[in-house]
Amino acid sequence: MEVTSTEFQNRTGLYIEQAAKAPVFITKHRRPQRVLLDVAEYERLRLLATHRPTREAFRVEDLPQEVIDALENVDLSHIDPELDKLMD
Repeated sequence: MEVTSTEFQNRTGLYIEQAAKAPVFITKHRRPQRVLLDVAEYERLRLLATHRPTREAFRVEDLPQEVIDALENVDLSHIDPELDKLMD
């Protein structure tokens, strides 16, 4: 979900609830500025960052299961709804 900073200020409670389901991208001048995440998702990302270098290359056949799971569950519909169809 993407929302302007003004809209976020006006309806903060709604977007906090929405962030429990999916990240809320807050924009300013049509550019993403912040992301509101559920605490569990933040902790998951933080744990991943502490256990793995920020950049790591794998051969497809060597992808760790956690990376495969993350790729299968990513929601890109806020960017282009057609991208989710590629995962089917």
